[in-house]
Amino acid sequence: MPSFSSVFIAAFIITFGLKLWLALRQMRHVWQNRGDVPAAFAGNISLDQHQKAADYTLAKGRLSLLNLTLEGGLLLLFTLGGGLQWLQDRAADQTASPIWQGTLLLLGLMFISSAAELPLALYRQFRIEARFGFNRQTLASFFVDMIKQGLLGLALGVPLILLTLWLMTRMGGNWWLWVWLMWMGFNLLVLAVYPTFIAPLFNTFTPLQDASLRARIERLLDRAGFRSSGVFVMDGSKRSSHGNAYFTGLGQSKRIVFFDTLLEQLDPDQTEAVLAHELGHYKHRHVLKRIVLMFGFSLLLLLVLAWLKNANWFYAGLHVTSPTDATALALFFLVLPVFLFPVTPLMSLYSRLHEFQADAFAAKQSRPEHLVSALVKMYRDNASTLTPDPIHSIFYDSHPRAAERIARLQALTIAEPQPIGA
Repeated sequence: MPSFSSVFIAAFIITFGLKLWLALRQMRHVWQNRGDVPAAFAGNISLDQHQKAADYTLAKGRLSLLNLTLEGGLLLLFTLGGGLQWLQDRAADQTASPIWQGTLLLLGLMFISSAAELPLALYRQFRIEARFGFNRQTLASFFVDMIKQGLLGLALGVPLILLTLWLMTRMGGNWWLWVWLMWMGFNLLVLAVYPTFIAPLFNTFTPLQDASLRARIERLLDRAGFRSSGVFVMDGSKRSSHGNAYFTGLGQSKRIVFFDTLLEQLDPDQTEAVLAHELGHYKHRHVLKRIVLMFGFSLLLLLVLAWLKNANWFYAGLHVTSPTDATALALFFLVLPVFLFPVTPLMSLYSRLHEFQADAFAAKQSRPEHLVSALVKMYRDNASTLTPDPIHSIFYDSHPRAAERIARLQALTIAEPQPIGA
């Protein structure tokens, strides 16, 4: 029977080989189609704009190859290279408490990974995003954001790690159930407080001031039966010229958010259509379905972890000589992506189906051509490639390919907005 080291190495080669193949396919396909605007977009997107999107995609693709190399190198360093055991030994030098040792181990793991990825993040923001005219962030604000994210991560992460390790130590064989319940509560709490306490740490949110647009939006919300704490505009332009819209929060904290850059790009008809799409996710309960799916999947993963936690071959195969609850957690979440990547297309497909449903809802509540024109503007202004590689899209794209999405919308019957249920 092969050792777990052999199984892991085989899975690593397959997964990272597949990722490399997909990245190269994407770059080759985009380059081969760089010279011609797809027929469906020829009247709205110029050749220069199409080529800009292709070049932007290629630049991000080249960076993804570096990121893939770094990701693989760190994984091998922490596992077969003995890096995790080294971190465990260093943590043991600092404290005799197993729970605090585990906390230091996990924090050290996250710190090293973040520090290693920092040069790529800087290059992405200040070379690629700046080169294509999207970056509006200064170096100082980049590091301010990073410090805020780090402090927020410590404020939320340290208590979460401590409680998880305490439950693993004190709750016996059913620890996984208690951790799962705690994890569900933590996520629901974050979803509830994110709009009013977390998001404002990074951006300013102001109520929508355009009275005419606000009246249109309120009528749409009434038709959709959506109740929120308000419609807000976020100062996304202080970091990037990319535009977006979303709704967030739970219960009474639900709010609709438009990037200021998006409102600059779209006219009122298009803005209403984009919001109708977002409301389609709400009406079809996509957020709730994804939360339930996430909780169910996390329960399954914790059951697997509970089994692996007591398996000596698991630690030995990944070069950990002094197993602890923290090393079990660290190893599990380090190697998990290697074994799960081949099923990524299922999650991407599930997400794309939700996008099609939300588009169909928006076409009933506004007009299909309004959403089409809004999407085309967003593809153009965000330099989104119109010619992604089909197989790459199957794995990675949470949204349908541009041509397929536009074709479906154009095929819908153009009708006046209808009340829900009509």
